[in-house]
Amino acid sequence: MDINTRDYISVNPEICHGKPCFKGTRIMVSLLLEMMEAGQAPKDILAGFPELDQRHLQAALHFAAQAVDSGLFTPTA
Repeated sequence: MDINTRDYISVNPEICHGKPCFKGTRIMVSLLLEMMEAGQAPKDILAGFPELDQRHLQAALHFAAQAVDSGLFTPTA
């Protein structure tokens, strides 16, 4: 699946303090990533956010991978 994160994710200083959110929502990408990290099944995550679909989850993962590849993250000690 070829995902263009710009189709699904936006960063606007007026929305959620400029944190990456899914377009047209106030749902932060980090929230879904944390839910996936905690082991929640994609179907359960999507059930809680009916305005999102599988492509949004893929976009969140792709966004995270791009952040790591580009060095746009804060390393921990």
